Amino acid sequence: MARQIITTANAPSSPLYSQGVKAGPHVLVSGIVGIDPSTGSLVDNTIQAQTRQALTNCEAILQAGGASLDDVIEVGVLLTDPADFAGLNEEYARWFGSEPPTRYVAKLGVDLPGLLVSIRMTAFVG
Repeated sequence: MARQIITTANAPSSPLYSQGVKAGPHVLVSGIVGIDPSTGSLVDNTIQAQTRQALTNCEAILQAGGASLDDVIEVGVLLTDPADFAGLNEEYARWFGSEPPTRYVAKLGVDLPGLLVSIRMTAFVG
């Protein structure tokens, strides 16, 4: 099975990882944060704003790979501060209301100034 690297200018990028990879019927999105791709900076210091931007960025990568949020089967969330769990859920519920994908939430293991959340996804487009 060949893999296709997914790139889009509508989400933050790094030379250290691919934004996404399509392999067969799966689209995998790297851990993406709340950086506005037009400014290269974190959007705000609230969990809701960073979650919203991270999900917007993930959606852009999914679209570049031929998928949508409706195709997502798993979401992984890393929080800098577990106390932000309720705020994360507040914004997350707006994106995945009925029949949400599987999900895990864990504590982010690195300390990056201002970063509150990182979100990764797997979609199935078969």
